[in-house]
Amino acid sequence: VQLQASGGGLVQAGGSLSLSCAASGRTPSMYVMGWFRQAPGKEREFVVADGWSGTITYYADSVKGRFTISRDNAKNTVYLQMNSLKPEDTAVYYCAAAPRPKYSATYYIASRPTSYASWGQGTQVTVSS
Repeated sequence: VQLQASGGGLVQAGGSLSLSCAASGRTPSMYVMGWFRQAPGKEREFVVADGWSGTITYYADSVKGRFTISRDNAKNTVYLQMNSLKPEDTAVYYCAAAPRPKYSATYYIASRPTSYASWGQGTQVTVSS
């Protein structure tokens, strides 16, 4: 599956932003979908993923309660709604996909970039203080 992320931009702290990840070729329902981010000079960081374990959604502690992942299978699109943004959320955000596993996978598996086979190109999110 090929992924195209969009929706990044500049927003003030406390504001909201919604990112989109359009999947070509296959519907997101066939895949585990996740979002990662990478700030300058830092490693790629897990943000959120769902599909690894039934209806359970895994969130990084740093975004829990502020970010929400959702899917629109009719549009082959996955969204990341980001609320109450903080300057430390500034990063390039990437969407990623992996075939659904046969068995449930843990947070550890869901949060590793190497668990994902397909990546979007990234979209910049900048949060000003």
